[in-house]
Amino acid sequence: RGRAAGMTSASAERVFVGLGANLGDARATLASALQALDDHPAITRVATSSLYRTAPVDAIGPDYLNAVAELRTNLSPLELLQALHAIEADHGRLRAHLNAPRTLDLDLLLFGDREVDHPVLTLPHPRLHLRAFVLEPLAQISPDLAHPRLGPLRDWRADTADQTIARLP
Repeated sequence: RGRAAGMTSASAERVFVGLGANLGDARATLASALQALDDHPAITRVATSSLYRTAPVDAIGPDYLNAVAELRTNLSPLELLQALHAIEADHGRLRAHLNAPRTLDLDLLLFGDREVDHPVLTLPHPRLHLRAFVLEPLAQISPDLAHPRLGPLRDWRADTADQTIARLP
């Protein structure tokens, strides 16, 4: 787990990021992405869920490996999004078309209780409550987490019961 120099938990925002990959060696890619988060001077990784194997949702291609990381950062939401996109690019992420298979996907899910409506970023993530690959790992590392508008996220898990997901050892 990374520790950002000089950053205190009192001054840093609590953030959740979803990680996913379904091309190449997804397990190695996710481990490398987590290391890249750890190496960033303005990010501290607090917790990481287990890996989950999931079928693609609204997409085609191989199964994904997914996880969620809880971070602390003093970056703004847009600065963090830029850092996430840089990590994706470093891992060969191409944005060929919507929901295309990918070497790495880093989604900014929640940024404290902030609500952001910006052309390149919507917070909370607009579909996080509809995705088992987000809700299950979130429940593992923060079972009482609440969405600023939708309330406790555990209340949404039953709605995703038809989505294929398996926690990996």
